[in-house]
Amino acid sequence: MTRDSEDAAADAAIHTEALRKTYVTPRGEVPAVHGLDLTVRRGEFFGLLGPNGAGKSTTMGMLTTRVLPTGGTARVAGFDVRRRQIDVKRRIGVVTQANTMDRAVTIRQGLEYRGRYFGLTTRQARQRAAELLDRFQLGEVADAMDDHVSGGQSKRAMVARALIHRPEVLFLDEPTAAIDPQARNGLWELLRELNAGGQTILLTTHYLQEAQELCGRIAIVDRGTLLTCDTVAGITEASGADTVLTLTFDGPAEPTVERTLKLDGVRRAEAEGTELRVYAAKGEGLLGELIVVGADHGLAVRNAATLPPSLETAFLNLTGREYREQ
Repeated sequence: MTRDSEDAAADAAIHTEALRKTYVTPRGEVPAVHGLDLTVRRGEFFGLLGPNGAGKSTTMGMLTTRVLPTGGTARVAGFDVRRRQIDVKRRIGVVTQANTMDRAVTIRQGLEYRGRYFGLTTRQARQRAAELLDRFQLGEVADAMDDHVSGGQSKRAMVARALIHRPEVLFLDEPTAAIDPQARNGLWELLRELNAGGQTILLTTHYLQEAQELCGRIAIVDRGTLLTCDTVAGITEASGADTVLTLTFDGPAEPTVERTLKLDGVRRAEAEGTELRVYAAKGEGLLGELIVVGADHGLAVRNAATLPPSLETAFLNLTGREYREQ
């Protein structure tokens, strides 16, 4: 690492250079992450997005010391994730998608025990737990077991527990998965407040709206490679696809591609089975033309959808794949 790189890493909450991870399987080597260069500034709300299998989970695993990198470097809170694992762990909070709350103790006890684990005195742990229970509106369920509270309350408790030791960086892996929209919006507000107070947050999510609402900058990865890193506006503008139109025909869509590409404003067209996906500079009037193209090939439209310019259309243009949960 050069002197400039060391300075950049020291000033950043997260800094990676040529970060790689290759898994060795009975069928050979499988590259999960290769050559990832990423910088997350202190106090930033940063999103890490990508299709399933893009390398997000592996990247999160390396940054939180759960996965050992194959090559390259990664620093979190200024510490190398391979050589200074304990220092990294002391400075991060992690909220996983799966519920990891202790089912044998109450919410309050779970927070206090986590505080003691990170070196707080009994008094400090009780005080800190009380502060977080109040801030996260968990007072009424503080003495309940986790399996007796709602999904939203349990998720808030997980975030509170991750913050008990005042971590420098908070990692959130699908934090609003499997909770209702009202609980999701409530958690969004809490996360905004945390970030406004200076908390650095790295978020992975399958909800593109969530990333668009919360994140100042977003990185999109696919097949272990960084495709882009910018603000939502910057990604949308640079993606080259202002509108995405998807048509499902009653027969193979492939014959319509060549003619579709000749239509005014069409940047790209892809066919997969009976589905035709079109990336265009504008959507006005294009849907009608595509229906005509299909009809000229003896195809009837069974379904059609138009996505206006958004993070979702930018994502589709960059990866060519739908962003869906497994």
